Parts: sequence; C-alpha cells; structure tokens
Amino acid sequence: MSDNGPTYSSNPTAPTPSGSGYRVLARKYRPKDFSDLMVGQEPMVRTLTNAFETGRIAQAYMLTGVRGVGKTTTARILARALNYKTAEIDRPTIDLRIPGEHCQAIMEGRHVDVIEMDAASHTGIDDIREIIEQVRYRPVSARYKVYIIDEVHMLSTQAFNGLLKTLEEPPEHVKFIFATTEIRKVPITVLSRCQRFDLRRISAADLVGLFTTILEKEGIPAETEALSMIARAAEGSARDGLSLLDQAIAHGAGHVVADTVRGMLGLADRARIVDLFEQIVQGDVTAALSEFTAQYEAGANPVVVLTDLADFTHLVTRFKYIPEAADDPSLSEVERVRGREFSETIAVSTLSRIWQMLLKGIPEAENSSRPAGAAEMVLIRLTHAAHLPSPEDAARRLADLSGGDGQRIAPNGNGGGNGAGQTSSSQPPLNARGIDMQSQRMPSGGPTAMLKAVPNDNPREMPVGRVEEKPEPSVAVRSLADIVDLCSKNRDAKLKALVRNFVRLVKIEPGRLDMRLTDGGPTTLPGELGVKLKEWTGIHWIVSLSKEDGSPTLVEAEGTAREARLTDARSDPDVAAILSQFPGAKITDVRIRVSEDEIDADELPPPAVVESAEGDILPGDDIEL
Repeated sequence: MSDNGPTYSSNPTAPTPSGSGYRVLARKYRPKDFSDLMVGQEPMVRTLTNAFETGRIAQAYMLTGVRGVGKTTTARILARALNYKTAEIDRPTIDLRIPGEHCQAIMEGRHVDVIEMDAASHTGIDDIREIIEQVRYRPVSARYKVYIIDEVHMLSTQAFNGLLKTLEEPPEHVKFIFATTEIRKVPITVLSRCQRFDLRRISAADLVGLFTTILEKEGIPAETEALSMIARAAEGSARDGLSLLDQAIAHGAGHVVADTVRGMLGLADRARIVDLFEQIVQGDVTAALSEFTAQYEAGANPVVVLTDLADFTHLVTRFKYIPEAADDPSLSEVERVRGREFSETIAVSTLSRIWQMLLKGIPEAENSSRPAGAAEMVLIRLTHAAHLPSPEDAARRLADLSGGDGQRIAPNGNGGGNGAGQTSSSQPPLNARGIDMQSQRMPSGGPTAMLKAVPNDNPREMPVGRVEEKPEPSVAVRSLADIVDLCSKNRDAKLKALVRNFVRLVKIEPGRLDMRLTDGGPTTLPGELGVKLKEWTGIHWIVSLSKEDGSPTLVEAEGTAREARLTDARSDPDVAAILSQFPGAKITDVRIRVSEDEIDADELPPPAVVESAEGDILPGDDIEL
C-alpha cells in the first residue's frame, strides 16, 4: 500500500533493530497515537475525540489532503482506536498511550482484521466485489473489521457504484477508511456516505519545531536557517520535509548547515535575494543583473531566484497589513528586519506590479531553453518598471501640471510671465513639432496631459495645419463583393470562402474596414485580410472588429435571396397549378436565364425547377413559365 505520509511524532514508534540497517526519519518518527497527530491537525483530532467519547462513531471516514500530511498514518491510528483493547479498557477510545493487544500489528500493517488496499493498483469492480463478499464474515480477533483504501479516487466508476450499497448499510462489525489526494474525483454519492476530514498543510513554523526536536533526539547539530529552508521547500508536507532533512544530514556529513542546504536545494542566499529586491525597486538594472549573475554562478537556479523574489514580495506585502507576521520562526533575521523596512516605504501598487510581472516571468523562465537569459529579461522589465509612476502618481502629476486653473506650469514652477526659465506670455508654448499647445488645452479646471508627439510614418512631414489627404486605393473596394472579387482575381480561394461565410460588414471606406465575425470565424481573419488588402490595393488598411451586428454575410444574403425567389415562385399561379397536378412535387431551385436579345432580365418572371416524387417530372428538368 502506498503511504500518504504522516504528521510525525517526536518519538520513534519502535527502536531500530540492531543489524537491520538505517531507518529513514520519515518511518522512524511516524506518529503512533492521536497526541502525535496534534502537530497541525487539531480540528480533526478534536472531532474524533468528541465522537469517540459520545459513542457517535461513523461507518466510513474520508481523509483528504496533500501528499505527506498523514492520511495513511491517520487511517492506521483510527483503526487502532476502533479496535483498542487492554486488560482494563475494552472499547473504542482515542487515549492510546498504553499499547493494546492489536496496536502493534495494526501500526505495522499486518493485522488480519485491518485490510489495507491500494486503489491505484486495484481499480476494478472485481476487487470491490471481493470486499463485498468478505464483509459478511465477522472479524477474527478484533472488534471491527476495518478496510483502509488508499488513493480511493483511482477506483473505476463501476467499482464506486458496486461499493455504494455496502458503504451505506455496512454490517455493524465493518468500518471503512478512505484516503485520497484528489477529493474532487470521488463521486458525491460516495462522499455523502462518509465523514470527511481535511488534513491541513503543516505550517513552516510547526515543521521547524518538529525538525528541531527530531535532530535533538538524533544528536545532530543544525542551524535554524537551514531548517527554515527545508521547511519552506517541504511546502506543508512533513514526509517531504523529513526526506529533505535526511538528505541534508547525509550531504553535510552529519551536520545540517545553511550553506550546504542552500547548495543541495539550488537556493539563493536569502540575504542576496533581499539585496536583489532592493536593486529592483531602486531601478538599478546594472546592479540587479550583476547580483543575479553572481547568484547564478554560485549555483542558484534562475527559476528559483525569481520564485524567491516573488515570495519576498508577498512577504513585504503581508508585513504592511500583518506586522506580527514577522514573528514567524521560519523567517531569517534579514527577512524580518529588511522586509519590515520595505513594507514601510514601498507602495502597495508597486508591490502588486512586481508580483504580477514575476507571476508572468516565472513560467517564461521555466519553459525557456535559456532560463538564465529569460530570467535576466524579467529582471530588466522589473527594474525598468520601477521608474514608472503608479496610476495615482501619474494622475497627481497631471493635476499638478495643470496648475489647478487649466494653465500649464513653467519648469520653474510659475504659471507665466517673463523671466529666466519661464514661458513668455507673448509667445504660446510649443511642443516638439512646433504645434501651439494653448489652442489644444482642456477647459479650465481639468488636467492637461503633456503628450509626446509620435513621428509620422511618412518621411515627408505633413505641414502644420494641413489636413492629411487619405491615399486612394489602386482598386476600388466599396463592399464585401469587391473583396470577394479581389480574392477570386488573386486566386485566394481560402480567404474568399472565409469572407463569404464569416464576415458581416459594419463599415467600409478606403483604408478602413469595420467588421464582425460570426460564430466559428477564425480570430486571425482580420489580420490576414488587412495584409492581403494592402498587397492588392497598394494602401495600408485598418481592419477592426466591431460590436455592431453589421449586414448579413454574403452566404446569408444569398440564402435570403434564394428563399425570396422560392416564395415568389410558389405564389405564381402557373407553378401552383403544376404542383397541384403532381402530388409530392416540390420547388428545389429558381434560376434566372438571360439571353443576349433580352432587354431587361429583371422584368422576366423567375423560372422554377420542379421535381416530382412520383417521377412524372425528372429531377433537374426545368419548367419555364
């Protein structure tokens, strides 16, 4: 059976047998009773305590949580409590300080009445059918026959359905305990028949305390900073944390040292991460890149550096609202002191901007073939953004530039007049291209945005005051039909089909096309259409999507016209007479034939194509009326 990991005790369940070899810490310090599970799982222990004391014992339990928080170990302890028996006590209890008759066998997974099954390897209905057949028989020696099914979400749908009836009305001597990491994959019909317990992630502070206690018993010296690194890397899993602690002990030759753990985990020095954060918020790109290079050469993973930056950004933001968060023992001294200093000087908007940019940059570095280069580009964006004002500051500066009365403030702070550094009252202020800014100023009381002129794409500058004349296309394009004709002329059948089927015209003029796509239309169509129109007409086109409905597509318009022709044909008395003479006949199409000697084809009535179900009129025969 797979082990979902414990929330470990401070005492080993059993001494290591001599000559049996080394036992990893995760097994040696596995919890053996509910008092050991108090590490991070107090709500569950409290609920079970009250239930056992009042005799309200459920028929099935569902234990869920991330890997390594103690699901399988909790299941075994619960089975031990259900079958607890000593010379003085013969009832279910949570007080397991004195080992009972069945305790040792249950905790070692070898008791005949406690059946453990791994659903990852026993997923079918046949495995569940075997359980259903066995529940009829009473336990051999224990009080209850307990079925522990690990990773229960791996069962097939048939297996779940086969278990429902037995799970809802099991014999009095049977209890079920399920464990899963994917609670959403368990059918609600199963969940509704179980008492559910969500095992929480273990906090970094609890993990540091657990590691300290275990290392004291093992007689191994350790640095608090090193234990904090391991606790953060464990991400709430005691089993993962103890596995890393085992690795750190071996890596450090019997000592757990911060530098050794940092190298083992590929972490950057927390103090250097704080230095890098400071250089970013100061906008010093050269110093930030130099610091990152030094950390990278020292063995730090580029993605881990960015992740640590995001963690420290989150930490500083928390300090702004929860100052007591600095008392977390998993934090280093430099994180506490400097993090609190940053929280008092950096705006929340700035921290939020850094956080969002890091969230976007971390996946870029992870997926890049050059993680170091991608991480450097993220740092460059971060330091560049440090010089940008927040939205509040930008609005305040615009208001200050207006002077409160709609007048532009001169560089020296005065609103007008003559003198050094002032704008002459007889000469209106000009922008970089010589355009009078006073004539474009907003009404009094509103802010004036000082916008930089954007260079014209045309190398020949347009004189000030002259209206730009729009270039005419080499081919007239006034409708969707004209665009379709261009597609036919240039033999672009694919674009022609897309325009006919998915484009609804909103507005068209030389150089601009406003359109709306119907359902199923490719989102790349506007861009492709703009490129082709520029190529075919010789002018630049702006093709934009509009929220207006627009006119019907060409295919829709043709369908509407065809229906109108069919309606007109049906109303013709001669066609109606033909239809009445041939039962089952129907009009399949209306075609307009125009001969060269006919003057106006529009004056001709539409000929109808009539098909008879009885074969009197063959399909395809035209009857012109």
